[in-house]
Amino acid sequence: MSATSLTSDAPGPGGPASPTVADIVVALDTAYPRELAESWDAVGLVCGDPADRVERVLVCVDPVAATVDEALEVGAQLIVAHHPLMLRGVHGVPADTSKGSLVHRMIREGVALFCAHTNADSADPGVSDALAAAIGLGVRRPLAPHGDGASTGLGRIGELPVPEPFGAFVERVGAALPATVPGVYGAGAPERPIRTVAVSGGAGDGFLDTATAAGVDAYVTADLRHHPAGEHLEQPGAVPALVGLTHWASEWPWCGQAAEVIGGAGNVEVHVSTRCTDPWNVRANGSTK
Repeated sequence: MSATSLTSDAPGPGGPASPTVADIVVALDTAYPRELAESWDAVGLVCGDPADRVERVLVCVDPVAATVDEALEVGAQLIVAHHPLMLRGVHGVPADTSKGSLVHRMIREGVALFCAHTNADSADPGVSDALAAAIGLGVRRPLAPHGDGASTGLGRIGELPVPEPFGAFVERVGAALPATVPGVYGAGAPERPIRTVAVSGGAGDGFLDTATAAGVDAYVTADLRHHPAGEHLEQPGAVPALVGLTHWASEWPWCGQAAEVIGGAGNVEVHVSTRCTDPWNVRANGSTK
């Protein structure tokens, strides 16, 4: 499967005026409340005039040169990204730095940038709901809820309609997500039956113990590190089995979810990025993305 473009229906000439940047920010803040963001995070409008009208929006995982190129190609006036452009405090954005050059370019071209990161991770629905839906899971609750009975929180626990062998489940995950050079990899007995599944979009090995305590059959996440995964697999029974993804692939399904939110803000075309911004692009067997 490859990333594809999603465009919302828009009224023709004479229809309602396109929304402003501020209108779309309100819609995104409603869906992904900023108070859900982790204290260290940087979310919201990075650059752009809230009063500017927006006819086209590009939704992507990473605000990088490739997605800024894509935004300009489709004529977008706003980029909505999952990852922040500048997560740590900065004292300047000179154009001779990688991130500063993007800020200058977007401002020159009249393109605003909005980021929804850990607030989108924890929202209901959020990033992990989109990942669960892509895989075909029915979501039951957050993996790490914000409180007893809360519907918000990081990760999700879901269930397959019917159990299937772990080998088939790994194939299911691979078929559901955009292709990447590293691909999808599993750790567990191929014949083990899988029914309950925990998922966490993005780097989720910090929740490996949480998924284990939840008693799920499998855990799907990105950026699984060697030692935590290896130590987990040394435990008797090694439950849950592990499915590893690239960071970008695990969060890309959220782009479609966010596109629906933006489309509800008014007469605007919404495009989901078709650029794979996963950094890994060469395998030892010679294949490339």
